[in-house]
Amino acid sequence: MSDDSKGGMTLIALTMMIFTTIFGFANGPVAFYLMGYGSIVFYVLAAIMFFIPYALMMAEYGSAIRGGNSGMYKWLEVSVGPRFAFIGTFMWFASYVIWMVSTSSKVWIPFTTAFAGHDLTQSLGLGGLSATQIVGLLACFWIIMVTFVSMRGVKSIVRITSLGGLAVTSLNVVLILISAIILYFNHGQLAQPLTHIMHSPNPNYQSPIGMLSFAVFAIFAYGGIEAVGSMVDKTKNAEKNFPRGIILSALIMSVVYALAIFLWGVSTNWKAVLGTDSTNLGNITYVMMNNLGYEFGKAIGVNTATAVTIGNWFARYTGLGMFLAYSGGFFTLVYSPLKTLVLGTSKQLWPKKFTQLNKNGMPSAAMWVQCFIVVAIVLIASFAMPDSSSFYNVLTLMANVSMTLPNLFLIYAFPKFKAKKDLERPFEVYKHQGWTNVISVCVFMIVLLANVFTIIQPVIDGQGFHDTIWMIAGPLGFGIVAALIYQSYVNRTKKENK
Repeated sequence: MSDDSKGGMTLIALTMMIFTTIFGFANGPVAFYLMGYGSIVFYVLAAIMFFIPYALMMAEYGSAIRGGNSGMYKWLEVSVGPRFAFIGTFMWFASYVIWMVSTSSKVWIPFTTAFAGHDLTQSLGLGGLSATQIVGLLACFWIIMVTFVSMRGVKSIVRITSLGGLAVTSLNVVLILISAIILYFNHGQLAQPLTHIMHSPNPNYQSPIGMLSFAVFAIFAYGGIEAVGSMVDKTKNAEKNFPRGIILSALIMSVVYALAIFLWGVSTNWKAVLGTDSTNLGNITYVMMNNLGYEFGKAIGVNTATAVTIGNWFARYTGLGMFLAYSGGFFTLVYSPLKTLVLGTSKQLWPKKFTQLNKNGMPSAAMWVQCFIVVAIVLIASFAMPDSSSFYNVLTLMANVSMTLPNLFLIYAFPKFKAKKDLERPFEVYKHQGWTNVISVCVFMIVLLANVFTIIQPVIDGQGFHDTIWMIAGPLGFGIVAALIYQSYVNRTKKENK
């Protein structure tokens, strides 16, 4: 990062920060698994119709509402009001709780893959418990261990995160180079034929509703820009460079996502590799990286046994990188959103112990309550699911839906934020209220409909209400809890003022 005399990130530094914050290697395999080459179209449209307009909204929030307490709660409070802000922020926090539920279970997939070269979580069994139940118990152990360690302050977490980031970044390099070699030795022949680009090879995503429900995955792939919105005042020549950085990063991500999805088709035939019961949204990345190594071995002419070994080592490396990335993210997210929620809102909203920090600056009581909630959800989910594939698929869908819902709060509030006349706006893209309203409604409806289609797809496809109930239960439950907490606070305040 280069700074001028006045300080601030350059356009290139800003673009790279946005890219590294948002881009996820695992999004490519998931996209190919669900929609094949058709996912490229959805990812490009998501960048144009969601990411760019939404990111520019966050930039305006961040530039106008500054200071130490700036962030989602403050943005919503100024724009709409404290009740709306609290419920929206609580839902944002809840999305990370769902992420922890999902990731505390999925973390064992890369862990076992790093040792064995393939996912072992589906073959675990002990004392009459199923593989899903064993993974659920391991997930509980993981969240308890992370909570315990993080409360004591762990300086090495930053190193773990950085190491994981480097490992995952290197996976993109491996994918590009190895795919190019395979393509060369196979004389340009793709493993997955490039025909009927909008026809998904996955039978669950061939209907119009199934295709539309995939939009939530495309939107999720560009999630997380809320955190970057507060960097406007730290950007050199922000009026010009911030929108340029957003547009440039969107273009780069769209191209990289599109290239990655296409390259997966070089080595992976969907029906042969992915059309099995053992493949799911939890282990898809490792299955495809294993196959990449195997096809590389075949392309360069080694025997089958050696090709299998190469595939196993590709999977092991992927497992190690993803495990480090998950670990770094987990240690940060186990306290960061909670700390923001508890300390960024009125102290009167919470029991006194929740707002008290231990000697390491951690809200320990609140963290243990959070740990109990995650453990409870994991146990309910793992003992209610019929098999591990259903378990991982539902957890992924729950995470995607819950992580995109806070976007709706911020988009809804944006026209109201723009209507405020008493705010200094050093950075402004949406200068006309009418166009602001139109764009906000369009982006809001895109996110809303993507979630609606995702939620109703299992029912329409004849899979019953099971998955739908799970996707609704998390966000709805947390929304009700948030409303009750705030109403309790209002009632207490009224009594105290009498």
